[in-house]
Amino acid sequence: MIYAIQSPIQEQLDKISSSLKAFSLKLTGNMIDAEDLYQDTALRIITNADKYNEGTNFKAWAVTIMRNIFINNYRKKVRRNLIIDQTPNNYYINSGDRAIDNEGETDVTFKELMEMVDTLPDDFRVPFLMAYEGFKYDEIADELGSPLGTIKSRIFFARKKLQKLLDAAQMEKRA
Repeated sequence: MIYAIQSPIQEQLDKISSSLKAFSLKLTGNMIDAEDLYQDTALRIITNADKYNEGTNFKAWAVTIMRNIFINNYRKKVRRNLIIDQTPNNYYINSGDRAIDNEGETDVTFKELMEMVDTLPDDFRVPFLMAYEGFKYDEIADELGSPLGTIKSRIFFARKKLQKLLDAAQMEKRA
């Protein structure tokens, strides 16, 4: 008979697995998604066992991991299901010769905005783009290995710099 030796993390995971499965069901609302969420969480816990601090609340750590996976999956799902209607709006097709002046031609296009983002130094651009993609500040801090406060200030200053560049571009177009 072959016996598998369990690590301390696996033993703790076994102890709280019923609680985690119940929490995953509460988050997802159906058994299939709940099982997937539990499996993703268990995998993440085991692969990141080195990040767990002995003596801290294992269950809270595991629940936080599960909640973050659920939130990230939800955000991905929302982004995937976003439908942009590109059909022409023919409502005003017979509205006559009345034209309404607006400043639409002075608006900055997305391409121009991304070019402005590309001018930012990497220390500001990378966290800004990660925040734009939906990552939370603490996820960005973990990913980049920087303190949370540093990430928050870099994103703040990136936004301020982009606002100045945007204002300057709009003033230039109006001139």
